[in-house]
Amino acid sequence: MNIVMMILLIAIALSAVLAIVSFWLPQMNPDSEKLSPFECGFDPLGSARLPFSLRFFLVAILFLLFDLEIALLLPLPWGDQLDNPLLTFTWASLVLLLLTLGLVYEWIQGGLEWAE
Repeated sequence: MNIVMMILLIAIALSAVLAIVSFWLPQMNPDSEKLSPFECGFDPLGSARLPFSLRFFLVAILFLLFDLEIALLLPLPWGDQLDNPLLTFTWASLVLLLLTLGLVYEWIQGGLEWAE
């Protein structure tokens, strides 16, 4: 047998064993706490129309924005292997500068203040 077939056979066997074991190992003892939906601290049995602060959305959007920044900057270490690495670092610096200016603007506008 060649090495590729052996690796595929081992991967399939290991996957099958893990799938079978995962059905036998967990203990299925549901109680009322485990069966109730988790609603981020809100009462799941109460009204769904309760008002809540829009600052939750602001924090989530800011988190996603800066999380996206990290995703955009991840390939940056490989940028020095390009023909013109200075252009790559210039664009990365421009992205960081733009995000920093946006953060400063939010800070000045009071968007980062949680309590009034």
